[in-house]
Amino acid sequence: MPTIIKPTRTFTDELLRHYRLQGDAPADAAITAVVDQHGKDELRNLMRWLADPQDLSLDRQPEPVQQFIREFAYLPAWADKRKMKQGLAFFWKHAGAVALSLGCYSLPYCYLAANGAQVLWMTERIKNDTYRRLQETGEFVFGVMNEKEWTNGAIFTRILKIRLIHAASRWFVLNSGRWNMDWGYPVNQEDMAGTNGAFSYIVIRGLRKANITTSEAEEEAYLHLLNVVGYINGVADELLPQNLREAFHLDRIIAQRQFEASEAGQGLTKALLRALEQQAGSPSAYNLAAAQMRFFLGDALADMLAIPDVPVETRLVTLTTKLPVFTDLLSRSTSATIAKP
Repeated sequence: MPTIIKPTRTFTDELLRHYRLQGDAPADAAITAVVDQHGKDELRNLMRWLADPQDLSLDRQPEPVQQFIREFAYLPAWADKRKMKQGLAFFWKHAGAVALSLGCYSLPYCYLAANGAQVLWMTERIKNDTYRRLQETGEFVFGVMNEKEWTNGAIFTRILKIRLIHAASRWFVLNSGRWNMDWGYPVNQEDMAGTNGAFSYIVIRGLRKANITTSEAEEEAYLHLLNVVGYINGVADELLPQNLREAFHLDRIIAQRQFEASEAGQGLTKALLRALEQQAGSPSAYNLAAAQMRFFLGDALADMLAIPDVPVETRLVTLTTKLPVFTDLLSRSTSATIAKP
């Protein structure tokens, strides 16, 4: 039989330059309305709620926030619920390996984008309390993999809270007087697309590197599920890859455009290593996490992030030993808090 070549859209420098100057107008308008109506202190109060993955109640939130969530709590027209269900099943089938890939591949992969990393470095949300932010990331990922939340609609509040965190971060850095527009618009569409790819396509690539057998149909379903999440989270349709081939090409051009060594990327990675060590509860976990990152990223990218080049014997162990990442969330996945589909 002839090989079937999937159609692939073209992602160009010109396209991504355009999106590098674009934020998320509806979410930005909601945050601006909160500040205009209630002042900057209310925005700081709002941030505490936005960062709490357990509290999905809207009752005490400012009206612009409630209105925004009501308005954007819907699936895209192209969402395929059958594929989404398959994507959820794929996650739970490989939950431990996905968690490992997220912590030791996806997150440092995001930090390679030197300009985009400036927002995280400047806002200091990750730099100053990395362990808590790592837990928030895990709570979000496991939350969006809860089929019950997709059924009862709670998923929209969970995802739209993250969308508002991005908008609030944009507001703070743009009003700090320290933002350099040479980096692009803060939390811009290119960076959001790259992050969405890190949590979808790069996770898939991590499983492949770990020699975990998956089918193309499973991988495509997982990519589709994360595209739905990305759409709700404000990523432009044009930057959501429709298949794995598109995901490969989009990832490659973003990496060519944005990946380079930076103080921000290296600082965030060092903080992440310490947080993974704390999460594992073992001093040896720092080197183990560094070895796992080098295994996933390869030496060239790991060097950009100044990841320690740990002894060879430690690096070899990581090929067969899983560093415990998000173990508390994994253990809770069979409880009522996070229900498997």
